[in-house]
Amino acid sequence: MNETLTRLYLRTLQAKDRLRLRRLARRNPGLDIDPDASSNFAWASFSLAEGAVLRIGAGAVTERRRAGIRFDLGPRAEVIVGEGSWLRSDLAPVQVVAFAGARLVVGRDGFLNGCHLSSKRSLVLGRRVFVGPGSRIFDSDQHDLDDQTPEVTNPVRVGDHCWIASDVTVLRGVEIGEHSVIGARSLVTRSIPSHTVAFGSPARPHGSVGDRSETR
Repeated sequence: MNETLTRLYLRTLQAKDRLRLRRLARRNPGLDIDPDASSNFAWASFSLAEGAVLRIGAGAVTERRRAGIRFDLGPRAEVIVGEGSWLRSDLAPVQVVAFAGARLVVGRDGFLNGCHLSSKRSLVLGRRVFVGPGSRIFDSDQHDLDDQTPEVTNPVRVGDHCWIASDVTVLRGVEIGEHSVIGARSLVTRSIPSHTVAFGSPARPHGSVGDRSETR
């Protein structure tokens, strides 16, 4: 296929995907995808309950993969995907779940790589936060332990320019300070200061990190 035919083929695919996005928006009134976001979002899986709002900002990108991203929003939930974010789905699906009334924010220039985010109250990732494959971030216990021990929910916040490596679990009530790095397979049960390398189960500080604002 020569270059001209390749361009024509890609433009045709993009036009079809834009049409699909318009149809998805009609079926999901709370879905708001910026026109400058990737048309590949047409192949994400969207489940928006009544009153839920999902906003995907300009320049956000993903792969053209069926159900490579799964958005599941309960009633009145709000999810924001910031400008320039990359939701990478070629290693594993990216799953974003916000229960009834919850708020979940991915800051601008974020990088979600085959991970799982789940909010029942508030989960906020700052600007340029990287979350590696297999990692999970929860702001609640997810279930009651027994009839005497109810589920507990506490907000989670990850500061700007943090890197959460692969197979990390971040639990409710944790705040990770800006420019911090969490090592692979860590279990984060307590807050981590800014500019800190932390790892282990449970994760503890093991060193310091400089300014990560210009790293790739």
